[in-house]
Amino acid sequence: MIAANDLREGMKIDLDGTLFLVEEFQHVKRGRGGAFVRIKLKNFSTTQVLKKVFQPEEKIKNAFIEQKAAQYLYRKADTLHFINLETFEETTIDKDKISQKVPFLKENLEVSFQIYEDKIIGIELPIFVELQVKKAEPGIRGDTVGSATKAVIVESGYKVQVPLFINKGDVIRLDTRSGKYVGKK
Repeated sequence: MIAANDLREGMKIDLDGTLFLVEEFQHVKRGRGGAFVRIKLKNFSTTQVLKKVFQPEEKIKNAFIEQKAAQYLYRKADTLHFINLETFEETTIDKDKISQKVPFLKENLEVSFQIYEDKIIGIELPIFVELQVKKAEPGIRGDTVGSATKAVIVESGYKVQVPLFINKGDVIRLDTRSGKYVGKK
């Protein structure tokens, strides 16, 4: 347990059994009256953002999230199969639990399990992944009035905007944080 006054941005806390990431922290001291702590929190599972106010001496449970190396194996229906690289045990995760990260998964990709109280709460992807373009319309020469991009579909089924020179079969690099095209391999 830590005092609300000791919280900082990037810390993970447990409020009533729900995990949150501290996105913003502000200690406010008014001219009259006591001080308070204003915090902006992001829910780990739903990514919902909420704002809370605490008294500086109020105790909050600090959440320690363990990272373990794993490798993505395959997808079967609505479950994703991974292998723990330390114990070599196969683990399955429901696709809905990590839905925003599924478009960047490809076989043999190394990820990190995020574990809290012996339960997997999510996965952490590498910052950049390389995926092959499976479907791309040809770029029309001289079509540069707009942003000069086109939509392509990569091997995971993810649709992304890329420059006109990208063709079917090319391997492109995507940023997993924003989902945007970064470069061509």
